[in-house]
Amino acid sequence: MREELLKVIEKNSRIDTKELAVILGVEEVEIVNELAALEAEGVICGYHTLVNWEKTSEEKVTALIEVRVTPQRGQGFDSIAERIYNYPEVRSVYLISGGYDLMVILEGKSLREVSAFVSDKLSTLDTVLSTATHFILKKYKDHGTVISSKKQDEREMITP
Repeated sequence: MREELLKVIEKNSRIDTKELAVILGVEEVEIVNELAALEAEGVICGYHTLVNWEKTSEEKVTALIEVRVTPQRGQGFDSIAERIYNYPEVRSVYLISGGYDLMVILEGKSLREVSAFVSDKLSTLDTVLSTATHFILKKYKDHGTVISSKKQDEREMITP
């Protein structure tokens, strides 16, 4: 039941416990207890709302920053990742394979603000060797949800 419960609430964390119980074929109290256990164990780390900021008046710029670092003896990448994720501008930090070590997802109000963060804060960290910044221009799908759907042609068809 645990994995099925996680799959359902990952898609819709607002679903109520009664509906979850019906979907999974168990009593509601079992759902409540399992959710509490998953939260206590750190399996469920939070509940988030996916917002399409392009449909609001809020100006936001999102960047993916690849970071190459020198791992620290006895700590590997954990110490530098922690220094980076403690900045409030940083949304996510991932250890990745390939030519870079970390992927940092950053939000700011402008390209200039994001660029300033990279040059003034990120690049100046003593273990950072290099960075590559990629700005997100448009989101098509995020967290499994299609953000940008095709616009329907609203023209009337004329037949002879």
